[in-house]
Amino acid sequence: MVTFDASKFNLPFMKYRKIAYAISLTAILLSIGLLVVKGLNPSVDFTGGLVFQIRFEQPVEVVNVRSSLSEVGFGQATIQAYDDHDILIRLQAEDEEARKVVLDTLKQSLGDFTVQKIDKVGPVVGKELRQQALISLVLALAGILLYMAFRFRFRFGVAAVLSLVHDSIIMLGMYSLTGKEISVTFIAAVLTVIGYSLNDSIVVLDRVRENWSQIRGKGPLELVDNSINQTLSRTVNTSVTTLLPVLAMYFFGGEVISNFAFAFIIGIVVGTYSSVYIASAIVADWYLRSPKY
Repeated sequence: MVTFDASKFNLPFMKYRKIAYAISLTAILLSIGLLVVKGLNPSVDFTGGLVFQIRFEQPVEVVNVRSSLSEVGFGQATIQAYDDHDILIRLQAEDEEARKVVLDTLKQSLGDFTVQKIDKVGPVVGKELRQQALISLVLALAGILLYMAFRFRFRFGVAAVLSLVHDSIIMLGMYSLTGKEISVTFIAAVLTVIGYSLNDSIVVLDRVRENWSQIRGKGPLELVDNSINQTLSRTVNTSVTTLLPVLAMYFFGGEVISNFAFAFIIGIVVGTYSSVYIASAIVADWYLRSPKY
């Protein structure tokens, strides 16, 4: 397998950290602006909607059902197959017109069927569950901060947490910009990406910690640059090998899986960037302004 070897490079990452700060600040402000003005596009998991239980006379596949619904704007519906004939469809709509459009479209595309049941349902992710998820996220970030402070240094922990917040805001901004649906699978993707980004930051900061004895001779900027270059091969190889299957999921995995993979793509790119230009750069600048050897 061909891998990227950065051992011959000595790239001056910290030289361009202020440009990176400006890019990140702009991206964060734009993301917050999009979230305030445009907001997010919550799926039926958050809003509730209609559930159709349908039995087709002929065998039918989920992909064909989704293709038919996509033509009338319901491509993001949650579709489950019980067997070759029975399909459960959950979509974000409650009016009579949407109900009629769905049934007419399925009949024209897939043939005759019997409607077993149509129910109006509430959201899977209710207010209480959202509050619990937010509390869990805050506790997780606090735990990361404490671990990093104990395992490394307090400043390293703060830098890592700020890096995760940076990644999460930009990811939400991208979902707002593209109008992609926010579902339960998106939450799972965000948590996975946070773990991935944190791992990337820890690898770089751990090398900074190992090289810390050189701080008096080299200064924080050169030390951080050396640490990033020493771990660059691992960072690039891990990011590329993770990105390739995710790209395959995005382009060939269908509408639901591609929406899930989109979060991974953004997370991998932004997480790799933030481990260098957010977490590491904050550590370097903090020690420049407030040395503590």
